Amino acid sequence: MPSYEANLKRFEGSNTQVLGISIDSVPTNTAWAKSLGGLSYDLLSDFEPKGEVARKFGVYRKEGHSERALFVVDKQGKVVYKDVHDISHQPDNEEVFKVLRTLA
Repeated sequence: MPSYEANLKRFEGSNTQVLGISIDSVPTNTAWAKSLGGLSYDLLSDFEPKGEVARKFGVYRKEGHSERALFVVDKQGKVVYKDVHDISHQPDNEEVFKVLRTLA
């Protein structure tokens, strides 16, 4: 999340909107964002029913949590990029910017 925050102006310049989503509750997300020093983009809660959005995107795990994943959704609502990665791995934002350039 901090790397998206650091590149937020660049994302906005690519005519995109950054959103975070977590299966945690709103209070948990609020506390987590605060622990990061705050976020200036929306962090949404996929809590009730828990993981419904994660299930629709195919990243909800039977253990009760979601994968760490990154999606780019075009203006027609089509997923044009999906990156599911280990929780300890921070994907390179340059890969996302490459995808965004193809949508311009």
